Amino acid sequence: MISFGFEMGRVLGVLSLAFIVAMAITPFLSRFLISQNLGKRIRQDGSTPVFTKLHLHKAGTPTMGGVVIWGTVLLVVGLCTALAHLFPDTVLSISQIDVPFKDLNFLSRAETYVPLGALLAAALVGLADDFLDVFSTKGGFRVPSRLFFYSIIALLIAWWFAFKLDFESVAVPFIGDVFIGAIGYFILVMFVIIASSFSVNEADGLDGLASGVVATTLISLGVIAFVQDKFDLAVFIAAITGGLLAFLWFNVPPARFFMGDTGSMSLGVTIGIVALITNTAFVLPVIAFILVMESSSVILQMVSKKVFKKKLFRSTPIHHHFQALGWTEPNIVMRFWIVSAITGGMGLILALTL
Repeated sequence: MISFGFEMGRVLGVLSLAFIVAMAITPFLSRFLISQNLGKRIRQDGSTPVFTKLHLHKAGTPTMGGVVIWGTVLLVVGLCTALAHLFPDTVLSISQIDVPFKDLNFLSRAETYVPLGALLAAALVGLADDFLDVFSTKGGFRVPSRLFFYSIIALLIAWWFAFKLDFESVAVPFIGDVFIGAIGYFILVMFVIIASSFSVNEADGLDGLASGVVATTLISLGVIAFVQDKFDLAVFIAAITGGLLAFLWFNVPPARFFMGDTGSMSLGVTIGIVALITNTAFVLPVIAFILVMESSSVILQMVSKKVFKKKLFRSTPIHHHFQALGWTEPNIVMRFWIVSAITGGMGLILALTL
């Protein structure tokens, strides 16, 4: 029988390990990105005048920093899996808690195979997008191309949940489990994955904004997974969070590098999958309120411009609107972090009532 203390230690130990690993590899990655001139390009074609004015000084800042996050996860997963298989009989005693190496492995078909696979798939698509953005005169993938690639990932995940795992019901706050059938669940998964991936991408516009908001979101989801006895999933979330916190160390204003699509899209996809595994898809909009607000502002702006020929915001996503109003970048980022922490707590409470 694995004790509660051991599982908590496994979560905190992996989080700490991931943070240390990420802090160690970040300087090397940072120097590599700078040496290869893998810097962010700021559009100056007149299509986004407010954004260009506010962010022109950031041109040339290295992008693709999200490699630190998913690269750290790969290293930690590999280390824990190797120790479990190479030294299955080894037991380490820490503060009167026995730590069998065979239990360090947190790869499991039920909880972590899908989110890990999706994290890497989305990361590689995002990495290709980042490379094109740097080296191609036409920039990265256009919105239709992005939508196509991430829809393919969402399609595979939806098929797995609906027709392999036979998920047919979803928990709705204050109502309980609602049967929606395999097709209904398939559609739900598609929406959640695409929405969460693009929402994180929209939030990745100010130094430290996306990384801080995603960290609070993952911590809330990690607590939910732990309470539901999904310990492998909780450890997996801890690995991502540890790498993310180290990335945030270097991403606070002024950022040493940007996350890029390889980070934002992969994290968004993973958040959506974790919400589905923990059956909190209908709580996720509360937990990730800032992310919902960011993507909603873009949609509302587009609709308003097409239908009413008028802009609702000075610039979108909404963090650019506050910039245009005169808010400083650190003020926006820290206030969004605060709101995200509060709504993450509210969502956590709501999830525990399901």
